[in-house]
Amino acid sequence: MTKYGSSTVVAISVGIFLIIFLSFFIKIDWIRFSIFVFLTILFVFTLYFFRDPERTTPTKPNIIVSPADGKVLLIKEVEENEFLKEEAIQISIFMSPFDVHVNRIPISGKVEYINYISGKFLAAFDDKADSENERNVIGINSEFGKVLFTQVAGAFARRIVSEVNIGDNVIAGKRFGMIKFGSRSDIIVPKKWNPIVKVGDKVTAGETIIFELK
Repeated sequence: MTKYGSSTVVAISVGIFLIIFLSFFIKIDWIRFSIFVFLTILFVFTLYFFRDPERTTPTKPNIIVSPADGKVLLIKEVEENEFLKEEAIQISIFMSPFDVHVNRIPISGKVEYINYISGKFLAAFDDKADSENERNVIGINSEFGKVLFTQVAGAFARRIVSEVNIGDNVIAGKRFGMIKFGSRSDIIVPKKWNPIVKVGDKVTAGETIIFELK
């Protein structure tokens, strides 16, 4: 289980224990049994959601790996004026509640930009989610130039966790945070990078190559 979810799992476990304890005072057997089944499913799903498998990151230097598990939602050209300050390519990755939600660094380099933006909680697959939802924006300056990526909250995912700070030297594939209970991650790079994936592809954080230098 990921360390980012330990406090949540503990809180849910305590809540489940209290509800089970109180359920013993319910005299109707089928209600008591239904509560027990529901809470068991909830506990198992919570442990499943916060799983954190090991990953093997490719060692090629001129690549960018996926920062999140999920499905490629869109690939588009954008004008990025926040960190890159140039025309760029954006890949958005949708994380369902069944995907691993631990986020990983997409490229080695130095963290030079962080901006946590309060916003809406539109569905993660909404076209406006990348610009209007609450999100954490991180910019890395690598040996191949600047790379920007985000953790975007969704309709149900309202807890973004990040452990990186400006000035940190980071390594591709290393864990740095998560978005609890489903959402999306966007990665934006200069147009010199070539997208390796296509819309609909399943990607794995820290392993799947999503960009390669032209």
